[in-house]
Amino acid sequence: MNGRERILTLLGGGEPDSLPLMPITMMFAADQAGVSYRKYVTDHRELVRAQLLTARKFDFDYVSCISDPAREAADCGAAVRFFDDQPPAIDETRALLTDKSRLQGLGVPDPLGGGRMTDRVEAAALFKREAGGEKLIEGWIEGPCAEGADLRGINSLMMDFIDDPEFVRRLFDFVLEMETRFARAQVEAGAEIIGIGDAASSLVGPQIYEEFVFPCQKRLVDAVHALGSRARLHICGNTTAILPWLGRLGCEIVDLDWMVSLERARAATGPDQILAGNIDPVAVLRRGTPELVTAAIGDCHRQAGPRYIVAAGCEVPRGTPEANLFSLRDYARSRPPSFP
Repeated sequence: MNGRERILTLLGGGEPDSLPLMPITMMFAADQAGVSYRKYVTDHRELVRAQLLTARKFDFDYVSCISDPAREAADCGAAVRFFDDQPPAIDETRALLTDKSRLQGLGVPDPLGGGRMTDRVEAAALFKREAGGEKLIEGWIEGPCAEGADLRGINSLMMDFIDDPEFVRRLFDFVLEMETRFARAQVEAGAEIIGIGDAASSLVGPQIYEEFVFPCQKRLVDAVHALGSRARLHICGNTTAILPWLGRLGCEIVDLDWMVSLERARAATGPDQILAGNIDPVAVLRRGTPELVTAAIGDCHRQAGPRYIVAAGCEVPRGTPEANLFSLRDYARSRPPSFP
């Protein structure tokens, strides 16, 4: 099986020849290709080149359009700061929706309008030309809580949940429409699965998550499915308190960060949910030895069971020893999902 076939077999309920391998690489991939991170996030050709080089070198089963969370907000008009060799950052001191009344007149940007969203769509199309049929192609969008925080400011959004819940609902409706359009453009260009990054949702408690975030995430996942695609949810941070809801979203893949027990996640999400992760990307993958990586990922596999994808808890850090990634590859390639 090639990488694409391996992932699709697992997603379809079958057993592939070995465990799928889907670690997130961004700055690591740029460094592998010798390109500055500014260039990686602003020129889809460099992103695609770096992703393909990295995926083929380490035998990853997929390639991804992921690069930074500031694409949608930038096209909405948010102030974004760019750096030569670090990810772009939204300037929260000048958040676009500091004045909440601006939401009423804010238009949903066209993902094909020539902005930063268009560059990601073009990445999906170039992946299809360069690796279609070989690697699964992953598009990427922001989830409601993450994008709401990008537009409003993280601290303000957290206060809004209590002080102005109706504003939060209107904001999330806007985000849902924007991200659905963005997902559609990427799917039509060639993306076969849509990653949904919603890091900020790990910062809310179960009550707020259930009332505000879960319903919008569910609608977004359903919208991705309505496009004929698949969904991968990635929430950085400790999601232990919201695990029962994550299993009800209907995502094909749920990523788990390193501080979440995979054993607890399996119990909370059920036997059929595909889980990905979740070795510590710094303490184990970047600073550990190949032997430590092998032992850690084996423990993850045993906890998660056969419905499992090999990955780190979050992004593979810049400076990770190549030997450690090869160790991750060797574990994935030497074991079928039902091995433990």
